[in-house]
Amino acid sequence: MSSAVKITRIVVTHYEHEIANLSMEAQFGFDMVYEEGARLSSGGSIMTIETDAGVSGQVPGGNLQPRVVQYLLGRNALEREAIWHDLKRTHRGAGGTPPGAVDVALWDIAGKLHGVPIYALLGGWRKKLPCYASTYHGDENGGLTRPEDYGEFALRCKEEFGYPAFKIHGWIDVPIEREVAAVLAIRAAVGDDMDIMLDPAGAYNTFDDVLRVGRACDEARYFWYEDAFRGGGFSSFAHTKLRQFIKTPLLLGEHVRGLEQKADTIHSGAADYIRAGDGEDGGITGVMKIAVLAEAHGLDVELHGGGLSHRHCMASIRNTNYYELGLVHPNIQNTKAPIYADRRWLDELDSVDENGCVDVPEGPGLGVEFDWDYINAHKTGETVYE
Repeated sequence: MSSAVKITRIVVTHYEHEIANLSMEAQFGFDMVYEEGARLSSGGSIMTIETDAGVSGQVPGGNLQPRVVQYLLGRNALEREAIWHDLKRTHRGAGGTPPGAVDVALWDIAGKLHGVPIYALLGGWRKKLPCYASTYHGDENGGLTRPEDYGEFALRCKEEFGYPAFKIHGWIDVPIEREVAAVLAIRAAVGDDMDIMLDPAGAYNTFDDVLRVGRACDEARYFWYEDAFRGGGFSSFAHTKLRQFIKTPLLLGEHVRGLEQKADTIHSGAADYIRAGDGEDGGITGVMKIAVLAEAHGLDVELHGGGLSHRHCMASIRNTNYYELGLVHPNIQNTKAPIYADRRWLDELDSVDENGCVDVPEGPGLGVEFDWDYINAHKTGETVYE
């Protein structure tokens, strides 16, 4: 194998998909919620980076800026680290992280060239990843509407599917007593042998709201409390202040993005668990850097959302606990576009084994082939760069 594998062409294939019984919540229109009979259009894309070695990297996503495309064409696809730092610099005014899909595609190319899954290139060893079921936000439509609905769904995830953990996304802009009731109802429903997490997604209005729910998390022995503040988790001061009043560990970093920003969050004492994600932190390369950063400080890193690349990363990280399988809902069976033929890879509610774990792909690169019959049948266009 040559040490130079030149990028020759990039193709982004666009498709459309509809999710039944899902809509955008009415008040703000920012969050997806259950609504019987609704259909939510959910577009997507697949990016293919082709090389002169006849091997391509293929990943979901990948709408690229023209300057990124111009930079990538002709580059050696194996020089991931140099490309990562160059693209990081070009994005220093737009979130501070390089486009994650590009980095994942380059790892996919490397795995295929070597004939091994990405986790093997990373030195990984895990084959089964324990999951938490991560819910959609609460609704007013008879789905996740009452605090008891969350408790019943958590118990179903535990007993029917074997999930060892469960995470709630609560309601948006409701009386805080309702959130407190849901926090307590889940623990009452599942007993002591299930880990429970809470992610308000910045929905609470006051420090008092955040504190009341945090004290309920203490009472119900929650595994972590995540991004409660309306500011999106940017304020280290707010989180260090909150830690003076509650005992539940704080998870921070979905919206504080990039290696240096995560380091500042750790050094301020604002977080007990650190979030990382291939989409927001610069692909697999970025995730693994943050995992080592957390490890050096004695902290765990938790990956935001699912996906094949996160399975490979988690298989290779010691200081991590759970794979986020979501978003899921008791009344919505199919929440993802079926871009893979096997439901095991789709992160649906039933994608886990009897112990609530997902598999790590064993094929070369990302390890799972796309279902191009489905993608082409729902194709809306194609963008070609060469």
